[in-house]
Amino acid sequence: MIRAMSTYVHVRERLHPGILDGLARGGAQAIEIFGARGHFEYTNRQHVREIGSWFKTSGVELHSMHSPMFASTEWGHDVSSPLNIATRDRAGRIAAMDEIKRAIEVAEAVPFRYLIQHIGTSGEGFDEHKFDAAMTSVEHLRAFAKPLGVRILIENIPNELSTPEKLVEFIQVIHFEDVGICYDSGHAHMGDGTLQAIEMMAPYIRSTHIHDNNQDRDSHLWPGEGTIDWNETLRMLRTVPQMPPLLMEIDGEPEGNPEFGKVIPEKMQAAYKKLDTAGI
Repeated sequence: MIRAMSTYVHVRERLHPGILDGLARGGAQAIEIFGARGHFEYTNRQHVREIGSWFKTSGVELHSMHSPMFASTEWGHDVSSPLNIATRDRAGRIAAMDEIKRAIEVAEAVPFRYLIQHIGTSGEGFDEHKFDAAMTSVEHLRAFAKPLGVRILIENIPNELSTPEKLVEFIQVIHFEDVGICYDSGHAHMGDGTLQAIEMMAPYIRSTHIHDNNQDRDSHLWPGEGTIDWNETLRMLRTVPQMPPLLMEIDGEPEGNPEFGKVIPEKMQAAYKKLDTAGI
């Protein structure tokens, strides 16, 4: 399975080639950029060109972009107005889609394969009207992304709109074969379990978010630091019809720890070694 890494581990820093060099040293063959504006300013052409130049010369693939979750440039500070494509407020939904489209436009300069999209926000309850609103939004985003070579992947997250059952229902109702799923191991572990989620979503899984937790909160730990059974999880993942990359999405250290970035490549290598042998 392809080794991949999300820049989420550095979300509190401005993305620059030095960060990407570190992820490559850690063994990443492909990268997902986390679309937080304070981290990756996708509306800034100079920043996009800087990052694009690295991918053109590095030999590492830009696999995916995580859709923006907030319009704010201050990650973790102003989260009062999340970008929610399932909101019943039409104006809010349009504003969210407009922001997400700005991130998709990066593909004009730096091609990538997938946009990873949340439906609703953490803890949000199920509502048929929200479900329908999300379908309309995904149809719109899909139409915008398709000419740029980008496919939409919806992610299982901890809410009632995005359980494995609801995501499968969503895809079957929407009738777009190019809309798939990003399987998130940590989110599945907080729900009905990693194995059940993979089994249910397997035909639609095209990418992953690999991280661990203790089922108490969405802590995005390195594999092995929580309670996920990685032998069983990887054994099941290897049966998915279109085998996805192992794309780790790990929470970084709080601001003010300059030593943290130095150990990420080493921790990545150890985690990949563990995942490579798990389930065999």
